[in-house]
Amino acid sequence: MEVVQESEVAYLNPPSSKADPSRKNEPIMISPHLEENLEQIRKLTAGSPDFIIRRFTVGMDDPCPAALVYLSSMVNLDTVNQLVLGSVMGWSERVRDADMDSAEQVFQQLQEHALTMGNIQIHRKWSQMMAGLLSGDTLIFLQGCNRIISCNTPGGPERSISEPTTQSNIRGPKEGFVESLFTNVALLRRRIKNSDLTLEMFEVGNYTGTNVAMMYMKNIAEEEVVNEVRSRIHGIRTDAILDSGMVEDFIQDKTFTPFPTVYNSERPDTAAGNLMEGRIILLVDGSPFVLIMPIVFAQFFQSASDYAERYDSATLLRILRYICFIILMLGPSLYIAFTTYHYEMIPTPLLISILAQRETVPFPAIVEAFILEFTMEVLREAGVRMPRVVGQTVSVVGALVLGQAAVEAGVVTALLTIVVAITGIASFAIPSYNMATAGRLCRFVFMVLAALFGLYGVTLGLIVLAAHLCSLQSFGVPYMAPFSPFRLKSNKDTVLRLPAWMMRTRPAMFSNKNNRRMPEESGGKSPIKGE
Repeated sequence: MEVVQESEVAYLNPPSSKADPSRKNEPIMISPHLEENLEQIRKLTAGSPDFIIRRFTVGMDDPCPAALVYLSSMVNLDTVNQLVLGSVMGWSERVRDADMDSAEQVFQQLQEHALTMGNIQIHRKWSQMMAGLLSGDTLIFLQGCNRIISCNTPGGPERSISEPTTQSNIRGPKEGFVESLFTNVALLRRRIKNSDLTLEMFEVGNYTGTNVAMMYMKNIAEEEVVNEVRSRIHGIRTDAILDSGMVEDFIQDKTFTPFPTVYNSERPDTAAGNLMEGRIILLVDGSPFVLIMPIVFAQFFQSASDYAERYDSATLLRILRYICFIILMLGPSLYIAFTTYHYEMIPTPLLISILAQRETVPFPAIVEAFILEFTMEVLREAGVRMPRVVGQTVSVVGALVLGQAAVEAGVVTALLTIVVAITGIASFAIPSYNMATAGRLCRFVFMVLAALFGLYGVTLGLIVLAAHLCSLQSFGVPYMAPFSPFRLKSNKDTVLRLPAWMMRTRPAMFSNKNNRRMPEESGGKSPIKGE
């Protein structure tokens, strides 16, 4: 596996250092004086109780003072005690009569023969040393040596792997990403056992120093897209990165649009599938959601279960999701347009029923629609924020009670209550929460257009929406591809989901190199015409 490490670490200069102003941009080097280094670390950590110093000596005739330094809240204490401290103390007993005249010789022997750990680094710069300490490394200092040994001993509490909460499915893997970056990397490496899977590491955030990992398939992903993602990550200038959503804000193509141009997922199988299509994955330490790019509109209507079920049932469900998205955006606006301007388009029996209901309603259709939509959004938000035990019950009961009471009080009509309820249910059929939110925002715009201009306003809004979607790009890829520009061979996995043996090539908009998934003859099937 190829690993490329690139980091931009903000210098953590010791507060007591008084460097020459003309050399203020030069890194501070580690001092050969043990006590000076320890005192400066104490000042930087503000005497934190989880900052631990374990002193010991190496050698018998002329003992060399040494110290083990770590943050107890950030390390695995068993690893520190057994593999670091235990191995150093045991080695010190074995070589008590060895001839080591200088601290440099002790340091060399300690590095080469004492430590039984596999992952150690040697640091000379203060910034590198502090970055390691704050990331869960254990540091070994020697008196008279201006280098330190950094042992990788990360630990601390972390959530175990569990089923995804926002992207559940009936059939398929039940694993979900967690907040630990390297656990998430391991989940992807378990699925793609190939040396082409490349990992690049970055540090983002002047204060938080958040680790961000970029993963891609070296022989599949386009080099131009990889370079663009890398440059955008390097261009992030902020004090703190606390979630992958903050990274998305900095790297997305267009901010002022309701439609997401970066896909997020908490499913390792979804991320692995996107890697194999030539996309790039960003993992952010502390976030269970990974970012996937570049992305197209059709992917927000695809679910991980589509590839675990038969192709015919998956195709039916995808068509249903597109219909639900149309209902989500246009349901209330069509009701407003019909009942305000276009009575002639409503069947006579239904029109009579609507007029009878509206006799007792004191508000125009647009006002009662906004009342119901506002109530629905409040119930949706309350259900998310309330304790999980009662949240769902309160949402359902609240919607039923308030809806029935509003109809009986003559505030809204029964038909509009049904329309708003269907619209709310349709929003949950969209696999991506971000795309469902975009549809909800567009719905209010269409309601205003319908109240002002009727169906003409709705039609005008659809034209503007289509033009806006076609103008979007995600890292150089047209957002509406393969619909616009239209590519027939890339439509095998958009609205329709053809059988796996028919999808021999990867989508051309993501990768033009090594774009064949399987040979000409595969699975006993004959080659497809036109490929």
